[in-house]
Amino acid sequence: MKRLFDIFLSLIGIILSSPIIFIFLFLIYLQDLKNPLYFAKRVGILGKKFHMIKIRSMKYNADISGVESTSNNDQRITKIGHFIRKFKIDELTELINVFRGDMSFVGPRPNTLKAVATYSIEEKKLLSVKPGITDLASIIFSSEGRILEHSDDPDKDYEILIRPWKSKLGIVYVENRSLFLDIKIIFLTI
Repeated sequence: MKRLFDIFLSLIGIILSSPIIFIFLFLIYLQDLKNPLYFAKRVGILGKKFHMIKIRSMKYNADISGVESTSNNDQRITKIGHFIRKFKIDELTELINVFRGDMSFVGPRPNTLKAVATYSIEEKKLLSVKPGITDLASIIFSSEGRILEHSDDPDKDYEILIRPWKSKLGIVYVENRSLFLDIKIIFLTI
């Protein structure tokens, strides 16, 4: 049932958001004539690796720095990138991942290979379900960039201030998931 829900809603979402997506892809391409999409390496259900499709909000090849966490004042974010991050436009292309089956609308946010490698036994429960575009942690930590804004080491501060709580909220979702909870999280996200 959840898969049918994901396919149906993601298809509608792709159709409805495609004009917005194409406008921002064009604007991002114009700023540096580079690929306006970013393919983030992530870990999904049962440890399966996939590429999460995002609209690029940073300078091209910004991930070369090795820094995985992003604060609002990160110098790698472009002018357009600040706007699309503020309104979560960069995540609209993740609807393609939902349609393909890599992700679900609701589920723990997918993590990087580096982060998953350090999961505790308890955190490994997060890999028992498909990762999602939104979850309880996405609602509570919607301003993650602001939390890390004045950090000298965003990755370290993320590990201390944000990750433990995001993991706990993700585990709460895994242990209590239902279609009703998914619908409630979607409405809270909106």
